[in-house]
Amino acid sequence: MNEMFELEGVSLTVHLPGDVDHPVSDEIRRESDRIMSHVYIRTMLFDFQNTGFMDSSGIGLLMGRYRALGMRQGCICAVKVNPHIDKLLHLSGVHRYIEIQKAEGEEK
Repeated sequence: MNEMFELEGVSLTVHLPGDVDHPVSDEIRRESDRIMSHVYIRTMLFDFQNTGFMDSSGIGLLMGRYRALGMRQGCICAVKVNPHIDKLLHLSGVHRYIEIQKAEGEEK
């Protein structure tokens, strides 16, 4: 499995790179689909610790994984989100569908 993905029980963590653009989003979508075809995944955590840039394809990735997991409450979580990414997730409306946890030291 790609070092970007960490499987623990029924939870899949995706450690996102510095830039989440169309090629990266497509790679993550393909690999997570492959993993979900072999293993039951209940929740996906997207770790934004190292991410400084995300475009609309990243928003599409998050919403696509939300749909793929059956649109259940709490099935997708964005963790270690910096203020820039947090603002993007709120402006796009994604915060209504996925849980967002800010990076340590950031204001709630």
